[in-house]
Amino acid sequence: MSGVEVLPDTDSRRSYGPQGRSSWLDIDWAEHQRWVTVAERPVNVIELGEGPPIVFVHGLSGSWPNWLEQLPVFAGRNGDSRRRRVSPGFGNHRVIAMDLPGFGHSPMPTEKITISLYARILDSLLETLGVSAATLVGNSMGGFVSTELAIAFPQRVERLVLVSAAGISTHRHQGVERVEPYLRRVAPIVAAYTGWTATRSDWMARRSGLRNLSLGFVTRHPRRLPAPLVAEQIRGAGKPGFMQALRANIDYPIRERLPEIACPTLIVWGEEDKVIPVSDAYVFEELIPNSRKVIYADTGHMAMLERPEAFNRLLAEFVGE
Repeated sequence: MSGVEVLPDTDSRRSYGPQGRSSWLDIDWAEHQRWVTVAERPVNVIELGEGPPIVFVHGLSGSWPNWLEQLPVFAGRNGDSRRRRVSPGFGNHRVIAMDLPGFGHSPMPTEKITISLYARILDSLLETLGVSAATLVGNSMGGFVSTELAIAFPQRVERLVLVSAAGISTHRHQGVERVEPYLRRVAPIVAAYTGWTATRSDWMARRSGLRNLSLGFVTRHPRRLPAPLVAEQIRGAGKPGFMQALRANIDYPIRERLPEIACPTLIVWGEEDKVIPVSDAYVFEELIPNSRKVIYADTGHMAMLERPEAFNRLLAEFVGE
């Protein structure tokens, strides 16, 4: 099944972003944080809940808090479902999120960042955590890495969820050499800007105009997102892995290998995605066997934060099939 979820005009504003108080605000996340050594480097890992595992992988310039609206819900820490209008059946999962090396609190890897390296690191991380197979949910570059994992280590991925995944239009067939001069020019600017915003995340999140400046490219309506959630997204920016990971996204071909994916795959996109065009969703669906897509209207690059209740219902249905 595929299609576009179009929200009625009367519901569009009301259903954008978290509704009510989010359960992640009431969790002491330090209790669920651990360091796991992979490839001679520590990786920052968040883990909570018990049951069938769901692994969440963030995108370029992201970090594990990209999944704050999913982690407590699927770990069964979703509070009073009668007040929050969230189905009580979402829990009973072991949920895992991490900062990929070079992002969040995880230091740079010993090797140059590539999509295949990230997939190998993720495979080793899950092996260390005792996860033989899991549902993988990846946004943007995280979807790219999850796709590579499903191809290179198919036994590790039971189900695959791609949220505005990179890998199709982000790949430049002529190779990274053509864009290298441009990357070198923008690198200092990107590093300075993201570093500056990360140190002022709470201040920026409280001001709707600055909220739009910081998240306007990746979300459709940043002013409608709650300030605490926005602050956590901004705080994860300005990390050293950005430029290497950007090069990795541009220089790694995967289109021809997509038919190798053997697991059920759900493709989720925002119709107004400014980062990766919605047309890529149709390519993923065409090339991946046993896949289906859902496209949210009036939504940008981060459907899991922009439409969390709808996204969580969709994911719950998918993992429960």
